[in-house]
Amino acid sequence: MAVIGQGHFAQVAVLPAIEQLEDVELTALVSGSRHKLEELGARYGVRTLCDYDGLDALLASGRVDAVYIAVPNDLHAEMTLIAARHGVHVLCEKPMAPTEAECRQMIRACEQRHVKLMIAYRLHFEAANLVAVEVARGGELGDPRIFSSTFTLQVRDGNIRVQPRRGAGPIYDVGIYCVNASRYLFRSEPVAVMAMKFSGRDPRFSAVDEAYSVSMRFPDERVAQFACSFGAADRAHYEVIGTEGFLTLDNAYEYAAEIKMHIESKHGEKDRTFAKRDQIAAEIEYFARCVREDIDPEPSGWEGLEDVRIIQAILASARFGRAVPIDPIPRPQRPNLGQEIRIPPHDKPPLVDVQSSSK
Repeated sequence: MAVIGQGHFAQVAVLPAIEQLEDVELTALVSGSRHKLEELGARYGVRTLCDYDGLDALLASGRVDAVYIAVPNDLHAEMTLIAARHGVHVLCEKPMAPTEAECRQMIRACEQRHVKLMIAYRLHFEAANLVAVEVARGGELGDPRIFSSTFTLQVRDGNIRVQPRRGAGPIYDVGIYCVNASRYLFRSEPVAVMAMKFSGRDPRFSAVDEAYSVSMRFPDERVAQFACSFGAADRAHYEVIGTEGFLTLDNAYEYAAEIKMHIESKHGEKDRTFAKRDQIAAEIEYFARCVREDIDPEPSGWEGLEDVRIIQAILASARFGRAVPIDPIPRPQRPNLGQEIRIPPHDKPPLVDVQSSSK
């Protein structure tokens, strides 16, 4: 596997995750920074160091079976198309791409070249979220009716998340977690969205919006609502309320912290803590298994496409101040407890020319 992009997440999560896996070898690093390539190459024993101009030749060489794409959101489609052209399998960070058209282009290119395309929804392999799925679908809460979530952080001034790029801003980078969680917990697709956006108060948000508040209507009169922001204290939480009880998950979307679950239902109250694990190593392990055994991944490109279609509807609703209907894509696969993979956490590595996106 080659890792394309050596930003904060790649350095703090992706590279050490691959190092943990016995059956996945880190064979190449791709970056526009020679300093990053040399420092990280020496640390991980990687000899093939490549800038973006050399990516085509690298993937044509046959030395790489798969890539992990960890570049900014607006470059996901371009990197995927290059990989597919050379028959190289793709694990791409979310959001899949800024637009539905790009997502469909990525799917089509990978299907034509018979390569696997998986979108990096790490929580589809994480125990706490998968247990929440089983509780919601198992009747302990009665009929799930309401999903409510908050995902917020204080973004650093000048961070790439607030730069004027396509696919930047809180709805793409953190709101997507809330969208995806509502879908796997309700086991269905929203049919309409209503959204408001907030911006202009803070100079950090001159190029992107600061926050969104969103309501999504699901079939059977279910509703999901969430707020996401780049200008509020760290919070990653959701709640599922059913006709006979509720479930809450704290640190629900985090990859570097333990996750806490609380359930109140007709059976009483329960609390459970899920230890920090290497969520990124788990998804890479699963992806490698899909490549070796010729399995269609869950989450696939179609999963990534559906979230992007919903996000585009949210953006349209916020722009025009009205509800926007969504014609859902049928989803044959959804995450379940059988996808849980447990890999111990690793220590935080030293960083090269990057810093966390949050203060």
